[in-house]
Amino acid sequence: MRILVAGAGATGGYFGGRLVQAGRDVTFLVRPRRAAELSGGLRLRGPEEEQTIPVRTVTAEELDSPFDLVIVAVKAGALEAVAEQVAPAVGPETMILPFLNGMSHLDVLTARYGRDRVLGGLVKVVATVAEDGSIRQMNPLATMSIGEPSGERTARVEELFRELDVPGYKLTLADDIMAAMWHKWVFIAAAGTITCLMRGPVGDIVACDGGRDFALAAIAEAEAVSAAAGHPVSEREHGLSVRMLTEPGSSFTSSLYRDVTAALPHEGEHILGQLVARADALGVDVPLTRLALLQLRVHDRLTRG
Repeated sequence: MRILVAGAGATGGYFGGRLVQAGRDVTFLVRPRRAAELSGGLRLRGPEEEQTIPVRTVTAEELDSPFDLVIVAVKAGALEAVAEQVAPAVGPETMILPFLNGMSHLDVLTARYGRDRVLGGLVKVVATVAEDGSIRQMNPLATMSIGEPSGERTARVEELFRELDVPGYKLTLADDIMAAMWHKWVFIAAAGTITCLMRGPVGDIVACDGGRDFALAAIAEAEAVSAAAGHPVSEREHGLSVRMLTEPGSSFTSSLYRDVTAALPHEGEHILGQLVARADALGVDVPLTRLALLQLRVHDRLTRG
């Protein structure tokens, strides 16, 4: 397959780089500045390795032919622009596989390209783009799940599974990718609410009186929205969230919190704002999530003017 990866940040860079290493035909759609950074190769720095991978890049103005697969791996704020930029790469048989947080990106891409083009997908990797432009993987966790939104095992998704099944991450063909995406959203929304409202890591929060109860309440709110949407969280997944978000001594913070405290563009509206909107539509009360969203909006107003 000819694969276009829109975005070469922590997500697109890591997973796209692994595909290149495995000999897949990959091109990265990037801005001119990122193209210049990648002219000497994509640098992956992991817990046990550091390597430079030669990659092909293209800017939006240079796209002129269809690809078999377009992977969308950008921050939510760039989605609208990228959805238009990839148009020359989308042919009659092109599959679009987005890796964004939340669910609303499916609506954007489906509205632009049709329901039959857009697959469901999610990835998990603890990585960031360092100041020198390299992709820094901070622990060995790296997984990818894909699937048809309908839950069907189609020939195209099975072919795609074979194409994307390469070393460097664990790939899963999900029976219910929509539920898997909802459950990831639940976790990151709860984590964002907990760490952004309390302005600290999990260990310090639960060390204070009421901290653990607060964290459990935030988890329960997010899970209630998913259940109302028809995707209840299993006891196993609930237990994993509770362990990670109430672990004594833990230094864990959400990526949303890290972006906010580093004065970087963040996905508060996409992660928390969209969840509050879904909750309102479904009649679910989410006071803690709503408070965290308000706090972020006030923060943005004060810092952006």
